[in-house]
Amino acid sequence: MKYVVLIHSNPQPWGHPTGDFVAEHQALPAEQRQQLNDAFESLLGELEENGELVGGQALGDPASARLYRWDDGAVVTDGPYSEAKEHLAGFFLIDVEDPARAEVVGRAFAGPGETVEVRPVMVFED
Repeated sequence: MKYVVLIHSNPQPWGHPTGDFVAEHQALPAEQRQQLNDAFESLLGELEENGELVGGQALGDPASARLYRWDDGAVVTDGPYSEAKEHLAGFFLIDVEDPARAEVVGRAFAGPGETVEVRPVMVFED
């Protein structure tokens, strides 16, 4: 079962790993921040070793985004989705055995000042 793990964050300034730029993460003692970073790297290694990590990518500053909306044709505007306080910071595509495993991964990805969304990938039958 494939899932996309979406990392929502609002670091100021924008940077990756996002935790290094999020106030909630920065407020933690250095030792705890290091433990969280080590746990994240360990999880990525485990997913890769198990063949569950299909791919992923960090995303650039939302201020560099271009939005395309339909209004009797495509209308282009600059910048992030204006109503959002959090922005999509990156994503990972995982292929796991069942929804329970996807939940374990989602919980492990969640960090201070960030929101993680785990959503199943649509499967279209031919």
